[in-house]
Amino acid sequence: MGRTSRKKRSTLANRAIVASAALILGGGGLVAVNVYASAGEGSSGSSRGEFRDAGRRMSTIDCPDAGIALPGIPEGARPEVDRELAAMDTQITEAYRQFADRREQIARDPALAGNAVLGPLKDERTASLDRIGIAVERASGERPQGLEGLAGCSMRADDDQGAGQEAGSGGPSGQEPGGDPEQGQDGGQDQGEEGQDPGQDPGRGEGEGESQGNGPEASDFVDIESVQPAADRPRNRRGASRGSFSTDCGRNENGKFNPDNVIAAPGVSNGAHHMHDYVGNQATDAFSSDDDLAAGATTCRNQGDRSTYYWPVLRLQNGQDEDDVAADGGGKDQNTGEIQTPSQVTLKFVGSPAGKVTAMPRFLRIITGDAKAFTNGDANANASWSCTGFEDRQLEDKYPICPEGSQVVRSFAFQSCWDGQNTDSANHRTHVAFAQEDGRCPDGFRAIPQLVQRIVYDVPPGPGFAVDSFPEQLHKPVTDHGDFINVFDDRLMKKVVSCINGGRKCR
Repeated sequence: MGRTSRKKRSTLANRAIVASAALILGGGGLVAVNVYASAGEGSSGSSRGEFRDAGRRMSTIDCPDAGIALPGIPEGARPEVDRELAAMDTQITEAYRQFADRREQIARDPALAGNAVLGPLKDERTASLDRIGIAVERASGERPQGLEGLAGCSMRADDDQGAGQEAGSGGPSGQEPGGDPEQGQDGGQDQGEEGQDPGQDPGRGEGEGESQGNGPEASDFVDIESVQPAADRPRNRRGASRGSFSTDCGRNENGKFNPDNVIAAPGVSNGAHHMHDYVGNQATDAFSSDDDLAAGATTCRNQGDRSTYYWPVLRLQNGQDEDDVAADGGGKDQNTGEIQTPSQVTLKFVGSPAGKVTAMPRFLRIITGDAKAFTNGDANANASWSCTGFEDRQLEDKYPICPEGSQVVRSFAFQSCWDGQNTDSANHRTHVAFAQEDGRCPDGFRAIPQLVQRIVYDVPPGPGFAVDSFPEQLHKPVTDHGDFINVFDDRLMKKVVSCINGGRKCR
C-alpha cells in the first residue's frame, strides 16, 4: 500500500553538473546559489540552472501543532484523534495548493489570502478540532479546553523564524521528554488573524512560468570546515554498559518508499506528506498492525530483527523528475528532485554511560526529532548533519557543505530511556526520554539500548540537496527525524542486552 516505484538514480554526469552549478565560493563565502529549482514545477521552458537572490523571502503557513498542544489522549480516542490530526496536515497542504493556484490574484489583492485561503483553512481546522474534542469527551467524559485557539493560522516570512539553534550547538542532552504541551511548541508566536500579510506566494518565483520551489535556501547551508568541534559526551561511570550491537539491514537498495507514518498517523494514507526510506521490515505502511510487522519480511541480515527503520528521503535539487512527481508525498506535497540511495547505513545499539540497560519491549515505537521543527520550534528537534572526516562537528539547523572527497552524513541518536510501561504514548513522545546531561535517565525511566543511526550520501559538494518535508516546513534541515519500531524477537533482544551490558561488540 502506498509504495512508489523508482527509476534509475542520478548518473555521475548529472552529479557533476549539479556540483559545478550549485557551489561558487568567493573569499570563502557562499554566493548566489540555486537551491530552489525543483522538478515538476514551472513551465518546461524555465531555466532550472538560473541563479537566484539567496536572500529572497518565502512565506510559510504557520499553524499551531494540535498534536503537541493537546494533553494526554485517552486510549479509546486515539484512533479518531490520529485521523483528525493527519487530516489537518492535509488541510495545510491543500492551502499551499490554493496559494499556488491564486498567486496572481493574491499579488493584486493581498486580502484574498485571508478571505479565500486562510479563512477556509481555519473553518476546516475548527471542524477537525471539534471532532477531536467530541472523541476525547466520549472516551474520558471531559472535553479538552482551548481547542478553538488552535484553529487559526497565519502567514510569515521564513527568515522571521528564530527557532533554530546555532550551528554546531549541543544535542538533546537534558531535554525534557515531550516538551511542554501547555505551550504547544509554537515558540510563543502570535498566530495572528487570517488576513495577516501573506508575503510572497509560497513556493513560487516572480514572473510567469517561473518556480523557485519551496526551499531550502542558501542560508540553510554552511561550510563544515567553519564549524567548531562538538563538546565531549558524558564520561562513562563505573558500571556503565560499554558494549554495542550492530544490525545490517541494507540501504534500501530495493526502493521501498511510501508517504505514510504508521506511528504518528496510523491508518492514514499519506499521513507524512513526504516520502520515507525504509529498511528492515517490508510490511510497513500506514495500515500495518503489530501482527503484520511480526510476520513481515525483513531486509536485515539477522532474521530475528524485523524492526522498522525509516526516515525522510534525501533528494538532489537538480531539476530531474522522479517517479513520484505527480504522487502524494512527492510532487503533490512539494517534494521534488531525484531520491538518493544512501551509500551506507549503520544501525547500532549502544549502552548507557551511567549503568546497565534493560530490554526494549517488543513493538516499542520511538520518533526522534520533529518533522515540524521549523514552525514548532526546536524543543523536540534532534537533527544532526555532518561530513565524513569531520564528524566531531555537528550541525542541527544547517545542511553541511562538505569538501571534495567527503560525503554528507545525517545521524540520529534516539531516546535511550523508557517509562517501563508503555510502547507508545498519545503524543508519541512521553513514553521515552533522552538521558540527562550526566547520562542518567530521568526519574521514573530506565535505560534501554540506544539506537544510533548513521546515514551517508555520496552527493555533489555544496548546496543542491534537501530532505523531504511537510510543505510548510520548507525542507529545513532542522526538521530531519527518524522513526523506529522494535520488532526484535525475544532471543535476539536478550543477546543485544547481554552484549551491551557485557562490554562486547556484537552483530
